[in-house]
Amino acid sequence: VQLQAFGGGLVQAGGSLRLSCAASVRMYAMGWFRQAPGKEREFVAAIIWSGGGTYYADSVKGRFTVSRDNVKKTMFLQMISLKPEDTAIYFCAAVIKPSTVVNDRYYNYWGQGTQVTVSS
Repeated sequence: VQLQAFGGGLVQAGGSLRLSCAASVRMYAMGWFRQAPGKEREFVAAIIWSGGGTYYADSVKGRFTVSRDNVKKTMFLQMISLKPEDTAIYFCAAVIKPSTVVNDRYYNYWGQGTQVTVSS
């Protein structure tokens, strides 16, 4: 199983970025996590593949939107109103079986990270 994340970059505060993550197979759910320098990895958002239910961290609600393309087996993270505190390496991950999607311990596969830097 391969996951590939794309779309990171440098943006000014208030700007937008769109991340994407392509999977080689369909999963129960896929999620986004991020890790800032000196901090632990934290949950950002997740989407249940069948049905499209979504979950968000409180810190990104109303600013980030997770979606998926069933045909292309690709997950997206649209980020708007970005803040300097959103700066981190963003990882996509996939979980095979129904489980808690906000906890990284349940994810089976991880993609390489993509850097998001928000300047003030």
